[in-house]
Amino acid sequence: MSKQPDTTRRAIVGATVGVGLGIGTLSILVPFASLNPKKEVTPETEPPKEGDLFVFAEGDKKGQEITFDDLPLGGPPALAYPKDPKTGVVKSGERNNLVLLIRLNSGDLSPEAAQYAADGTVVYSAICTHLGCTVSEWVPDKGELLCPCHKGIYDPRDGAKVVGGPPPRPLPALPIRAEAGKPVVAGGFTSPVGVVAGLEPQGGSCAV
Repeated sequence: MSKQPDTTRRAIVGATVGVGLGIGTLSILVPFASLNPKKEVTPETEPPKEGDLFVFAEGDKKGQEITFDDLPLGGPPALAYPKDPKTGVVKSGERNNLVLLIRLNSGDLSPEAAQYAADGTVVYSAICTHLGCTVSEWVPDKGELLCPCHKGIYDPRDGAKVVGGPPPRPLPALPIRAEAGKPVVAGGFTSPVGVVAGLEPQGGSCAV
């Protein structure tokens, strides 16, 4: 008796199983790929770029361009968004664009902080590196930045390095230069903004 039909049946079954496994693999890959959809970049969401100005993100002066004279020497910081001077678009559509501007004595800045500063003013991301909350509080007696969620503390005089609490790394700096009495973006953030995969704590996220 010929064994050809048997062999053929095994080949068909094997091929069917193979196709089934392939589809199963795809069904696993597709959901994972869809977990991180690419964001569409618009003028309101593009990251800060060289030449951008800054506007107040809150308060009575919300939307107004920031000058060095608007920033009190020694703090507190101002929450701000970058603004494209050519189009007038404020880049407030992306939370990671929120920054802190603090004007300090130039002599108090560490070499690391000074290389990104202008007129004693430093600019840092306002997104905490711990769980992504907004670093919105100021400790006046120590001149430190405070995240209200889990009490992460950063020193703006020394590159926003962590001096207290759970954040795993400093706040990214945004280099600036001075033009016509205003701070102007001179480059991109010095490191990734917010929570970085592999460095974030376990147990959830926070954004305020």
